[in-house]
Amino acid sequence: MAPNKPDLVSRDYTIHLAKRTHKTTFKSKTPKAIKEIKKFAEDAMGTKDIRLDPKVNKEVWKQGVRNPPKRIRVRLSRKRNEDEDADEKLYTLVQLVEVSSFKGLQTETVDSA
Repeated sequence: MAPNKPDLVSRDYTIHLAKRTHKTTFKSKTPKAIKEIKKFAEDAMGTKDIRLDPKVNKEVWKQGVRNPPKRIRVRLSRKRNEDEDADEKLYTLVQLVEVSSFKGLQTETVDSA
């Protein structure tokens, strides 16, 4: 395998937002959920530059500021930064993966072919 292959990887994760927004004031729940998704992506992929797809934002805000979803399934993709003068050469794109049920789902590596 080429040495630069592990840099560009995509994985599907289920993020349990309920435990991350527990004991949070009502008006802060959904903004905190967004911050926690970014923090999760930063820890999982090891990049400081996190970009949320608008569909993820819509899904989290769908039920308003007080009720973010309990869980969300996302695809984290580490990609090359096209901007030459960027601080980091890689960024993480967070995309929504729509599932009917969260039962029995594991973290999966996705082929970006």
